[in-house]
Amino acid sequence: MFSSKFTGIGRYVYEFVKNLNGINAESGYPHELVLFFNEPEYKEYETTKNEKKVLVNARHYSFKEQFLLPPKIKKEKVDIMFFPHFNVPILYRKPFVVTIHDLILSIFPGQKMVRWYHRLAYQMTIKNAVKKAKKVIAVSEHTKDDIIRFLKVPKEKIEIIYSGVGDEFKVIENLDDLAPTLKKYNIKKEFLLYTGVWRNHKNLTRLIEAFSIIRDKHGLDLELVITGKPDPHYPEVKQEIKKYNLKQEVICTGLVEENELVDLYNAADLYIFPSLYEGFGMPPLEAMKCGTPVVASKISSIPEICGKNAVYFDPYDAKDIANKILGLYKDAKKKAELIESGIEHATKFSWKKMAEETLRIIRDAL
Repeated sequence: MFSSKFTGIGRYVYEFVKNLNGINAESGYPHELVLFFNEPEYKEYETTKNEKKVLVNARHYSFKEQFLLPPKIKKEKVDIMFFPHFNVPILYRKPFVVTIHDLILSIFPGQKMVRWYHRLAYQMTIKNAVKKAKKVIAVSEHTKDDIIRFLKVPKEKIEIIYSGVGDEFKVIENLDDLAPTLKKYNIKKEFLLYTGVWRNHKNLTRLIEAFSIIRDKHGLDLELVITGKPDPHYPEVKQEIKKYNLKQEVICTGLVEENELVDLYNAADLYIFPSLYEGFGMPPLEAMKCGTPVVASKISSIPEICGKNAVYFDPYDAKDIANKILGLYKDAKKKAELIESGIEHATKFSWKKMAEETLRIIRDAL
């Protein structure tokens, strides 16, 4: 699931591989690492010492993945396998460790996994993964609690390892450097920022409703910038923009390049995270590291991850979302405090630390 496009799990795998290679090098290469790829990542990835890549070319969550991956792993005679997501082949019988990032598909199946056999396959796969794993890694206390609650896994089998925030997320001192990105997306005013996918648990419709309250009832001349690829399964985002007559004020950028994402974090007046459920929730930390104050949901893992370094709202109440955004927008002192504490807080989440702790668990599971 390694990805250069840096979706949540793609970034997790990328950072784990990069940092694991660094740890292996520092230790004198005691481990041989075998990486299983799809194209185009297989072709693009350059192996280092004591590292091998194997081409699988099976779509994630597919029958082909279930049947093609086990013999590929068997051929390499690996001592232990690390699966960075729940899609462990049911027929795989050798020792493995698995990371469970969240149980979103259990709680918010959404508009994609609508057929009964899709849901059955998901339930079979994730239950198999946590049952057969030597150890289960959860990315937060909240995810651990969900694994125990929904999948009946003994708490002793679960280890919590937080994800990290990349070094590329940082404060850009020269604001002129942000101008090309702002010009590209036609951003001309102070703006609120949301980054991420368009799915129902991301709660974008209430964010748009809250933004309409900010504009219509309080007269603030702001823009709302929403990144992420528009998803035809979730037309209500565009419908909500039209409903509140916000076509001029809401800018949907589509997918943005990573350097542009850093620019947008730096340029935003506030970062808004209205999600109804997160296993970890990386974007608020990325925003903090770029020196942007965060206003976020007070449910799921979000308060655990953000701590006292954000202002929280009830994500089911558009008026409360609007009020908390307004309150922070107008409070220069509070914004300055959150900027300072947020930068310090976000630097505590290290990908190297994640890789070290994950390697320890993998070795202990042998």
